[in-house]
Amino acid sequence: MNRPTGGSGTTVRPGPGRPPARPTADRAARRQSAERFVRDLINEMRRVTWPSRPEWVSATVLTIGLVISVGLYTYIADQLFGLLFGLVHK
Repeated sequence: MNRPTGGSGTTVRPGPGRPPARPTADRAARRQSAERFVRDLINEMRRVTWPSRPEWVSATVLTIGLVISVGLYTYIADQLFGLLFGLVHK
């Protein structure tokens, strides 16, 4: 591939007091893209099957139960390892 190098490869920045040149078509395209994204997001959220209240409650109870179980397991394992290492260390 033959590409012109264009010098040192540094980017030319606009001088102080001069805003960067951006075509208005670019802004319009970005705005349309953002509007389309929001529209598509809203349409997608309408298609989501949201859980019923009993499903929310059962999932919450299950989560709390699992958190408590893992916490107790970790506490018991910590106590046992502390006891074992205490015996070995003496």
